[in-house]
Amino acid sequence: MNFKLAFKVFARTLGNRQFARDLANWIDQPVKKLATAQAAASRPARSEAVELLATLQREGRLVDFLQEDLANYKDADIGAAVRDIHRDCRATLDRIFGIAPLRTEPENATIPLPADRDPGAWKLTGQVHEGAREGRLCHHGWKITRHEVPSWQGRDESAWVVAPAEVELG
Repeated sequence: MNFKLAFKVFARTLGNRQFARDLANWIDQPVKKLATAQAAASRPARSEAVELLATLQREGRLVDFLQEDLANYKDADIGAAVRDIHRDCRATLDRIFGIAPLRTEPENATIPLPADRDPGAWKLTGQVHEGAREGRLCHHGWKITRHEVPSWQGRDESAWVVAPAEVELG
């Protein structure tokens, strides 16, 4: 395999001066720069999705709630817990994304449909046909007005941790 690659590079270098110059510049780079770039590329990154989940856990205890087995709790106990989780997670999502209704008309209102509607913004139900020009709004949809997921500054080994272990001392 390396022989085949070497031959391809050799042949391309002979036939393409710009490729030869680019290759020479790349080869002449200090090894330290290449090693640093490779290390950065191999470093496990924490995605925005993981950071969002960790933020919802930290600020609203969402993961704790969703991972809890609720079978042995009374509905009233669950309802009391949900109020706090709902309030805190809603505030977190609003702070990060600025969630707003996609349509401002009230539900059940008859609204016009654009001819060139984007399927990502419109979900048609009922008796769907190509020439539909209006319909009854069943759900206003949601959109975000900003995207400000906090950046993570932790170490590599905790890149996938969404909630640290809590230990009480003394």
